[in-house]
Amino acid sequence: MKVVLLCAGYATRLYPLTENQPKPLLPVGGRPILEWILERVSKVEEVESVYLVSNDKFAGHFETWAKHAQYPWPVDVINDRTSSNETRLGAIGDLAFVIRARNLEPDDLMVIAGDNFFDFDLASFVKYGNKVRPHGVIAVYDVKDKELAKRYGLVRTREDGRVVEFQEKPEEPQTTLASSGIYWLPKEIWGFLDTYIKGGHNTDQPGHYMRWLAEKSGLYAFPLEGKWLDIGDLASYQKANDIVN
Repeated sequence: MKVVLLCAGYATRLYPLTENQPKPLLPVGGRPILEWILERVSKVEEVESVYLVSNDKFAGHFETWAKHAQYPWPVDVINDRTSSNETRLGAIGDLAFVIRARNLEPDDLMVIAGDNFFDFDLASFVKYGNKVRPHGVIAVYDVKDKELAKRYGLVRTREDGRVVEFQEKPEEPQTTLASSGIYWLPKEIWGFLDTYIKGGHNTDQPGHYMRWLAEKSGLYAFPLEGKWLDIGDLASYQKANDIVN
């Protein structure tokens, strides 16, 4: 299984902290956000290689960090060559870029947004993915409050976990399950990514691809247990530090 870390954003909502520093390398409890993620990834036995996609502005930061990283596998930093928020490839564009840049053969993929802060067991997530293959899996977190749910992309499921609807920051949420930016895509649906992009679909937010996958091949949701934050602004960044300090 391969892991792709999506770290090519410009994090303008966190300025001035991220003007000269990529968000995944911001410290939480004295450690970069990225290292919290990789600590969890390293506990998944199936992982054989890890790819981190960044942009031209911050690729050098990650390359410097990666020289000193100590994990069971090297972290391969890939520069998507974009230089601004306006020219970015988007999450799905970056995922396709990694596959092309490294000539990757079909394999199971775990895709993780680099601004996630969580403490749940990724091994159980992968185990569930193997259970429901050939369908993909999206990790969800129950925020347990409909007012709070208005701030997130939400996922509505059947009792068996199959995704039936996505809601993007709805005014009247019908669920409190938030999409977490963590995905498992089995090798059986590898070719769907190319089909999606060639069809001219949105390559920015991964939720668009997940919605398309749910319609085309079926998609399941796996609930996270523990703590989870989408670090998107100063308030959520401070909250992450409060959790570990």
